[in-house]
Formats: sequence, C-alpha cells, structure tokens
Amino acid sequence: MTDEVAAEILTTHILDLARSGRRLDGRGTDDYREVKVEPGFVATADGSALTTIGTTKVVCGVKLESGKPFPDTPNAGVLTTNAELVPLSSPTFEPGPPHPRAIEVSRVVDRAIRAAETIDLTRLCVTPGEKSWVCYVDLHVIDHSGNIIDAALLAALGALTHATVPAKRFGVRDADYPLEVQHLPVECTFVRLGDTIVVDPSFDEEQAAQGRLTVATDELGNVVAMQKGLIGAFSPEDITSIVDRALRHGERLRALARGSAP
Repeated sequence: MTDEVAAEILTTHILDLARSGRRLDGRGTDDYREVKVEPGFVATADGSALTTIGTTKVVCGVKLESGKPFPDTPNAGVLTTNAELVPLSSPTFEPGPPHPRAIEVSRVVDRAIRAAETIDLTRLCVTPGEKSWVCYVDLHVIDHSGNIIDAALLAALGALTHATVPAKRFGVRDADYPLEVQHLPVECTFVRLGDTIVVDPSFDEEQAAQGRLTVATDELGNVVAMQKGLIGAFSPEDITSIVDRALRHGERLRALARGSAP
C-alpha cells in the first residue's frame, strides 16, 4: 500500500468519526489534549518555558538585550518573535531556509502578543531615541503532533511572565527586575472535519482538515487576533460558535501560562 493510499484511508476514517462526534484519540469535539506549561526550562535564558499539548512540544526562550529603538517609535522598546521548526520534530520539516509554517507560527504569535499589548513596549524604553530593551522571543518546535500555534503562544506567555530584565548586567540599573506583563492572550485552534469543527487538532486531523481557524482572546473577553489557514470556509455562524468556544477555553489556558492551577 502506497503512502498516498494509506493517507486517504486515514482521512476517510477521521471524517467518518467526526461525523458521529468522535475522534481518533477518543476525545470529544471540544476537548484539548493534556496541556502543561513548565517555566524556567532553559537556565541560560532571561525567561523560558516548555509547553506540551499531548505530545506536541514547543520551547520558548526570551532574551533581553540593550539596543536602539526604531526611528518611528523612539519611545518604545523592540519586540522580535521567531519560530524554528526543528527537523527532528517532524518528517514534514527539512533543514534550510525558514519553512512557511515557521513564518506563519511566528507571525501569528507575534500578532497576538502585540494586539493584546501583552508587554507595554514604552516601558522598555531607557532613553528616548537612544537606548531601549530589545526583547527576543525565540520559539523552537521540538515535537510536532499537531496544533503548534496554540502551544507556541502558551510557551511564549510562560517565558514572558517569568522573565527577568537583566538591567544590572547592562548597567541600566543596580539590580535586575521582573519583566512586566500586562495581558495574557491565548490562542485556540479549530479545524473543520466535514461538517464538524474540533478544537486542538492532532497532526492527522490537520492533514485531513478542510479549514483551520485560530482565535486569540485576552482575559477581558476581547478577540485580539484571528488566523485562517488551509483551504475551506467557515460560515458566520461557525465563527460565532468558535469564538464562544475559544473564550471558554481561554481562562484555563491562561492559568497554565501563569503557572497557577486552572
């Protein structure tokens, strides 16, 4: 049996299960796999976290360095988000230039952080027009079993909420201090499997999906960002239902990012 035929059989099976409200791993349509956020995973970073969703694993490291603000924002610090898909994490990733999926993950995570104003970048300004903090958010997907976007943002939040500004090392202050985090956006990803929409898709479900929608919400109940992926459409009623479901999942996921009990 060729790989193409096996993939087609698996897709048909996944769609048949979804039609009756079931999934390959036994979850319901609105169930996440087990989610864990472990802060302090990388000792050499100013902030770090490992997020696990099922067997999907994403590590985030935050580094803060002294730099210069952009000319068009002289009173603000700089935020840079980058995602790397480690080839060993999935047979679909290869060494070389940035994978389109890596670019998408970094942009979607960066958009949620900026739109929710997770960090007040003006607080990262040291001397207007001359000196500011540059905050690097580096994401590494080390095991891809589906839904890396949600895992990536949770890892970024876990790292940022436990990050320390190395002010003493760079001679800015006499002592280091915690990075101030204002808001905690979380992303919930849904895929369409036939007429059924499920949350937290596994790798196989992503391959079988006819559309993907990621919704980022904050603790105030605001929708701060969305990302549509794959080929396929969602009706206005679908989107309304997805947003409601994302809001319900949000508080538990935020509690995990903060390191507190959900």
